[in-house]
Amino acid sequence: MTCSGLKNSRGRTYYCTVELTLQVIGGKWKPIILYHLSQEGTKRFSELKQIMPNITQKMLTQQLRELEQDGLVHREVFAQVPPKVEYSLTSFGTSILPIMRSLSEWGQRYEQRFQQP
Repeated sequence: MTCSGLKNSRGRTYYCTVELTLQVIGGKWKPIILYHLSQEGTKRFSELKQIMPNITQKMLTQQLRELEQDGLVHREVFAQVPPKVEYSLTSFGTSILPIMRSLSEWGQRYEQRFQQP
C-alpha cells in the first residue's frame, strides 16, 4: 500500500491508494455491476436493471457512466431504432476481478463466522 501525502488523480484527491481504489469501485452498486458484467458478460441496460431490481434507473445510469469514465466499463451504442446500448468490462475492468473475488471470499468467511444457528 502506498500512503504518503496528498495526491490527485483524474479529479480525485486521496492520501492512500486504497482510498483511491475505493473511490473508483466503492459504493453500494458499482461492485454489483462489476460482478454481473464479469459473470454474465455483455449486458444491455434493461438486463442490468432487471437483475438489479433495487437500483433506480437514475442510479444505474450514473454508476455506469462513472465506471465508463474510469475505464472499467465499455459502452457500445448501436445505431438502430430503438437505440441499443450494451455494457461490458474493459480489459482494465477485468483487472479488478481478482480483488472482487477476494472480497467475495472474505464476505463468505465473515458470513460463516457470524452466522446465526
